[in-house]
Amino acid sequence: LMKPIIFNGQYFILEEAITGDFALVKTWKADRAGNAIFRKSARNFNLPMCKAAETTVVEVEEIVDIGAFAPEDIHIRQIYVHRLIKGEKYEKRIEPLSIRKEGDEEAKSAKPGDDVRERIIKRAALEFEDGMCVNLGMGIPLLASNFISPNMTVHLQSENGVLGLGPHPRQHEADADLINTGKETVTILPGASFFSSDESFAMIRGGHVDLTMLRAMQVSKYGMRGAMDVVSSAKTKVVVTMEHSAKGNAHKIMENCTLPLTGKQCVNRIITEKAVFDVDKKKGLTLIELWEGLTVDDTQKSTGCDFAVSPKLMPMQQIAN
Repeated sequence: LMKPIIFNGQYFILEEAITGDFALVKTWKADRAGNAIFRKSARNFNLPMCKAAETTVVEVEEIVDIGAFAPEDIHIRQIYVHRLIKGEKYEKRIEPLSIRKEGDEEAKSAKPGDDVRERIIKRAALEFEDGMCVNLGMGIPLLASNFISPNMTVHLQSENGVLGLGPHPRQHEADADLINTGKETVTILPGASFFSSDESFAMIRGGHVDLTMLRAMQVSKYGMRGAMDVVSSAKTKVVVTMEHSAKGNAHKIMENCTLPLTGKQCVNRIITEKAVFDVDKKKGLTLIELWEGLTVDDTQKSTGCDFAVSPKLMPMQQIAN
């Protein structure tokens, strides 16, 4: 077994880098020397794959003459490329096509439990602050971005390599090369930028993201079962948004998670349809907001651990439409 190494009080496992005999990469264009470029958000992990492989085979939509690219615009340098293949009859599939219609409120759907989801969404939206860089998980966290005030600037970051996400596109704006982590079609705002996934995780692990909002399968004061990299920095506020209980009323907020942890003592706040809890690494959970009509006893019965009650306990807040 590999032994953990401690850096600044955090445990890490040191492993050998992943390498491969071949890397098969799809790009937009390449010149005849092998220099290649991607289009919009299509970089993902393609760049580090090229660097980690003995032989890199690049499939392109178009091969251009040497010198067609400005040197500063090249994404994959020729030194990493061993074979070029020009593909034919490309079909760029969009999965799923997520579009915005005039007058739509994207946070609303016709699915069962819609009221519960909307309640969580409208509370989660109050976590945004002007100037924040925010990473949002799929589902409820992403829908909360629809309630960001037009008077507030929030920079949304996506792990696949976008900083400056905008709303879903209208039908005519949909672009297979402009997607978020969940492969949903998106738009970008003025000032946005594209990069590869390894740089995206450098932003996250380096603590440059102010807020991560995500779902989880289980949460306790000791950690959570859900995502891994996005909760890795102690500098980033981590907010879990989820339904209070699983199917069959099984507990999701627990004394100890029964599923393996993906983040240790990383959660700062939990938002459900019933309550809002602050989480302290030593003291545990404190109930700070409660949905109107529920009692502390009601919440305790549906929660799998004890919690303190804030002396400033207030009704669960909701952002205005």
